[in-house]
Amino acid sequence: MKFRIKIMICMLCLVSILFGVGSSALILISFQNGLEQERDTAENSYRLLIYTVQMSGEGETEMLSESENIQDTLRQIAGQRGSYWDSVVLSGGEGVLYSQGRAAEYLTRAEERGNAESCVVTSFRTDDGSAYIRVSGGFSSGDQTMYLEAGHDISSLYEKREYQQKIYRIIFVTAMIICAVFSYGMAYLLTRPLSVLAKGAREISGGNFSFRTNIRSGDEIGSLSKDFDRMSEQIETNVRELEQAVERQERFVGSFTHEMKTPMTAVIGYADLLRSQQLTEEERRDAADYIFSEGRRLERLSMKLLDIYVAEKTDVRLSIHSPGRIAENMADHLRPVFEKKKITLKGKYEKGKCLLEPDLFRSLTVNLIDNASKAAGEGGHIWVSVRMTDEGCVLCVDDDGPGIPEDAREHLTEAFYRVDKSRSRKQGGAGLGLTLCAEIVKLHGGTLVFKKRGGGGTRVIAELRGGRYEK
Repeated sequence: MKFRIKIMICMLCLVSILFGVGSSALILISFQNGLEQERDTAENSYRLLIYTVQMSGEGETEMLSESENIQDTLRQIAGQRGSYWDSVVLSGGEGVLYSQGRAAEYLTRAEERGNAESCVVTSFRTDDGSAYIRVSGGFSSGDQTMYLEAGHDISSLYEKREYQQKIYRIIFVTAMIICAVFSYGMAYLLTRPLSVLAKGAREISGGNFSFRTNIRSGDEIGSLSKDFDRMSEQIETNVRELEQAVERQERFVGSFTHEMKTPMTAVIGYADLLRSQQLTEEERRDAADYIFSEGRRLERLSMKLLDIYVAEKTDVRLSIHSPGRIAENMADHLRPVFEKKKITLKGKYEKGKCLLEPDLFRSLTVNLIDNASKAAGEGGHIWVSVRMTDEGCVLCVDDDGPGIPEDAREHLTEAFYRVDKSRSRKQGGAGLGLTLCAEIVKLHGGTLVFKKRGGGGTRVIAELRGGRYEK
């Protein structure tokens, strides 16, 4: 059963109970008040009737004459148009002396009978369903006691109650219909956002992570919708990151397999050649040199992977050092090697100290300069600079090479990724240098950014935020 149906049923039950109990109590109270008024009126009218009857019998000495006077009085009173009493019965020791009215025979059936001191008020119904109120009492007439029963038709009071109950039933049914329509409409409007949220849950479970409820309301459902949309957005982001991670992992496995397969194939092939065939001294030397070079290549690959693994697992302890002095020292050691390749290396190093891990910073500087030298090529230029900041330092390495395509920049720090695969492999690169740099910068709480350099080439900005040291 839908929630809006449950709300409608609850509203109908509540309204029916409140309306039913209230209306029934109101009708009952009204009927009881009317019946009580009729009893009071009947009792007062009966006392007046007794008084009139007693007065009519005074002054006579003969019992018969007195009885006749009383009967004549009753006849006149009951026969008057608009008389309150519909039926009257007078009885004495000799039985019924006078009887008048349709309900006269019912008046003497009651066991309760009043006396001269008090009267008894009861009610009864005739065979045709008419309702009467009965007043019974007695009075002294000479040396005898006479009894007078009077009845008043109160059927109109019951008819009025039945009419009220009929009107009540009509109003009750109408009210229930209106309540059902109104409560269902309100429940539909209130629960409609829940249907949207349910649809959103189904969409997300089905893989549509871009679905948003976009419910705008200031109540709890609106707050739930905002939380739901934030959750959907976070799930979409996490799934996208997982997909990218899986894609990177697949590329890593593929690249790693390729990097390992090529030198291993060459090593196995030349080793088999040395083992199975007779070669000249020159051929044997060439084969041994090729095996040696490929072995060194595998060594560099394994060392790079080890450096990345160590960097990821290292609990970095930062200490106070001068990044400008470290970068200048590394550049001075690399400059003779670059001069042989006709690569110009220049630097500008700002003085100052900050918190960093010196060995990792040296590795960062060497890898960025080495990557820039491969991009610049023979006859190229490299510029290294260190600038101090409030949070640490910034290491910037520029080259005047061909530059990096914009769509390749986001993949530069991925393992084994190369912009120019053929040239990088000839230069002995494994595609792991920038991956290590990114991990080192991350351990220093910084960022690694690649930009297009004005005038051609690439600018790599490594901002370290380990903290600034002030004297």
